[in-house]
Amino acid sequence: MSLDVGDKAPSFSLQTDGGGDISLKDLKGQTVVLYFYPKDDTPGCTAEACGFRDALPDFSKVKATVIGVSKDPVKKHDKFKDKYALNFPLASDEDGNICEAYGTWVEKSMYGRKYRGIERSTFVIDGKGVIRGVWRKVKVPGHVDEVLKAVQELA
Repeated sequence: MSLDVGDKAPSFSLQTDGGGDISLKDLKGQTVVLYFYPKDDTPGCTAEACGFRDALPDFSKVKATVIGVSKDPVKKHDKFKDKYALNFPLASDEDGNICEAYGTWVEKSMYGRKYRGIERSTFVIDGKGVIRGVWRKVKVPGHVDEVLKAVQELA
């Protein structure tokens, strides 16, 4: 499944760190930055999460909610969030349904070995649930700034 700008964002309801939960319908009227990342506490994922953490005041100025999604369990999210003082929700998609719905669960290749995993991707969803920005195969350096600029242009 491939989602593009202008498509209706697939709904989701996921458990988050701290024993909470979050759903797209509860965020109606807000801009949502939904970013998918492979694994808690790995170098690229940590850099990306810390980038969003550091830019959160700027996202908050334009009333954008940032949510990180991986297949890691909530307990692992709690440790990751505490270790790096992350200030936004980390959602757990252990069964992979939301990753599938957003087209981020893909075949990858490392050292000639094929496997399935999360493709680092970000989606900006407007207050009506429509996708307004899509980034796939994200390279971490500069990514948070790109997303912030796109969200500011929506505001």
